[in-house]
Amino acid sequence: MAIYFISDIHLEPGRPALAQGFAKYLQNLAVKGDASQLYILGDFFEVWMGDDFINPFVDQVKAALKALSDTGTDIFLMHGNRDFLLGNDFCRDAGCTLLQDPSVIQLGDEKVLLMHGDSLCTEDIEYMKIRQVFRSEAWQKDFLSKSIEERIAFARQVRSESQSDQQMKSAEIMDVTPSEVERELSEHGVNIMIHGHTHRPAVHNLDSGKTRYVLGDWSDENGWEIRWDEDSGIKLKEFVL
Repeated sequence: MAIYFISDIHLEPGRPALAQGFAKYLQNLAVKGDASQLYILGDFFEVWMGDDFINPFVDQVKAALKALSDTGTDIFLMHGNRDFLLGNDFCRDAGCTLLQDPSVIQLGDEKVLLMHGDSLCTEDIEYMKIRQVFRSEAWQKDFLSKSIEERIAFARQVRSESQSDQQMKSAEIMDVTPSEVERELSEHGVNIMIHGHTHRPAVHNLDSGKTRYVLGDWSDENGWEIRWDEDSGIKLKEFVL
């Protein structure tokens, strides 16, 4: 049996080809029948307004996940910086389990640290401040008390401001901070990290002898995954949807 990891799919109704490709990916996993677990490491949706926001698109995504879950694959979903309001109601309907960021799992004889990756970008000071606010219980409670229309308007404003800010920031600021990577690895007592967020898929062999695997983001045509099994170990690859 194998364990799969994906991240940064950024599903949204305006990208039907991507949604169809993702649904096909889940169907292929079900047909192969080798996936004991699937980990989705954040930014599954482009934006999430709350579990009470329901439409046909969301229902289709839930159904696709539930269909794979019903075949016996355990699906774990981690919050990203765009869908941190995903909750237990969505996961129950989709046959998923919410996973803490960060989390340590066992792959064979090796412990592996799973993260979304945004918390590693400590050089982006402005974002880290905003992240702290958005992840607070008080802010989320207040946001979810607003109407769906108010939430959508706020999300559009934040998205527009974020896109403008990113144009002004250097690539280094928006990437992970190496010292933070080493700190997390040491704190959790592991030699391997898997994360997404940066959209820079790669395998980094660190000077400390540890390894950082970075998942890529999905397009309408291609996706990225990490597959692990006892014989082959950890493999990062891009594939056609």
